[in-house]
Amino acid sequence: MKLFNYCLIALATILSPAALSSEVNPGDTAWILTATALVLFMTLPGLALFYGGLVRSQNILSVLMQCFAICCIVSVVWVIYGYSLAFTGSGSIIGGTDAFFLSNLARDSASGTLPESLFVVFQMTFAVITPALVVGAFAERMKFSAMCIFTVLWVTLVYLPACHMVWGGGYLGSIGVIDFAGGLVVHATCGVGALVAAMMLGPRKGFPGGSLVPHNRPMVVMGAAMLWVGWFGFNGGSAVAADSNAAMAILVTHISAAVGALTWMTVEWIKTGKPTVVGIATGMVAGLATITPASGTVGPQGALLIGLLAGLICFYATQMIKGFFKIDDSLDVFPVHGVGGILGILMLAFIGKPDGFLGAGAAGFDPSVFDQFMIQLQGVVVICIWTLVFSWIALKITSLIADLRVSHDNEHEGLDLTEHNESAYHTG
Repeated sequence: MKLFNYCLIALATILSPAALSSEVNPGDTAWILTATALVLFMTLPGLALFYGGLVRSQNILSVLMQCFAICCIVSVVWVIYGYSLAFTGSGSIIGGTDAFFLSNLARDSASGTLPESLFVVFQMTFAVITPALVVGAFAERMKFSAMCIFTVLWVTLVYLPACHMVWGGGYLGSIGVIDFAGGLVVHATCGVGALVAAMMLGPRKGFPGGSLVPHNRPMVVMGAAMLWVGWFGFNGGSAVAADSNAAMAILVTHISAAVGALTWMTVEWIKTGKPTVVGIATGMVAGLATITPASGTVGPQGALLIGLLAGLICFYATQMIKGFFKIDDSLDVFPVHGVGGILGILMLAFIGKPDGFLGAGAAGFDPSVFDQFMIQLQGVVVICIWTLVFSWIALKITSLIADLRVSHDNEHEGLDLTEHNESAYHTG
C-alpha cells in the first residue's frame, strides 16, 4: 500500500503544471530556433542592405561593415556579461553577475519550455539589432574605431539596464509595463540614442540638401523586404512558444506593416505628387516598429489603427526632425523607430482590451485603460530619460578615447576608402 501511495505521489509530481512547465517543449523549441534565425536575418543582411542602399555610394561598405562588426561585438559582450546583467539577479535597474561568461549554462539547462541556450541566443539577436539601428543616425560621418567603442559602452549603459528593467524582472516589469517585443527596450532606446548621436556629431556636409540621397533604391527595397520577413520572428518569437499568441502577433505585425506602408505612400503621394519606393519601404518599417510592443496585446482591428497612425505620425515626425529642428538623423532612426516604438507602447493601452475600442482579438490586461496608459507612460519617461543621459555619457567617454567624427576631407571622399581602404563600385 505504501508503495502504491509513493507511486501516486511521484506520478502527481511528474504531471503537475509546475513540473510540466520546466520541461523542454519540442514545438516551442523548433519555433524559437526559427525565430532566432529570422531576427538575426533582420540585421544581417536585412538592416545592412536597407541602410546601405540609403547612403551615398562612397559609404555603403562602411555601413555594411558597421552592421557586421556590431553583430560580432555585441555577441561577445552578451556572452561575457550581457545576458547575466539583463536576465539574472533581482535588481531594479540591472541584473546580477552569476551568469558571467555563461558559466552556469549546462547543455540541458531549461528556461521555461525552451533550452536555456536557445533563450540566450534568441535574446542575443535583440541585443545585436538595437545598436545596429543606431548606425542610421551617424551614417557617413562617424569613425569606425569610435563606433566600436561606442557600441560596447552603449549596450552596457543603455540596452542592458533597459532590458533588465522591462524584461529581466526589474522595476518597469514589476509595475506592469507591457512591452511585448521591444517598443521600449529596442525602439525607444535606439531612437533616443540615435537622436543624441546625431546632435552630438552634427550634420553631414551639405545637409540639408539634394546631394544626400539614397544611391541604390533596389537595395533599400531588398533590405526592407528582409526586415518585413524577419520581423515575424522578432514579434512572433517574443511569445516564447509556438501558440496562439505567436500566431496573433505575426498576423497583427503583417497588418500594421501593410497599412503603415500604404499610409506613408499616400501622404507622400498627396504632398509631392509622386509615391516613391523609399517612402513605401520606410512606411512599412514604421508600421513594424509601432506594432512591436503591442503585438502581443492588440488584435487585427487595433493593428489597422496602429498601422495608420504609424504611417501618418512617423512621416510628419521625419519632416519635423530634418526640416524644422534641422537635426541630421541620417536615416530617420528617431522619427521612425523612436516615435513609432513610443506610439505603440502608449496605443496598446487604448486598444488592448477585448471588450474595448477596436478590441476584437485583443489579449487584454487587468488595470483600467487609464491606469495602464499611465503605467505605459511611466515606462516611456524612464527609458527615454535613461537613454538620453547614458547615450550622452557613452559618446563623451568615446570622444576621450577616439575622435568621434572623420575629417571633412575624409567625409567628402567617403568612409569606404578613408576608413576601410575599399570601394564598393569600380568605374572606368
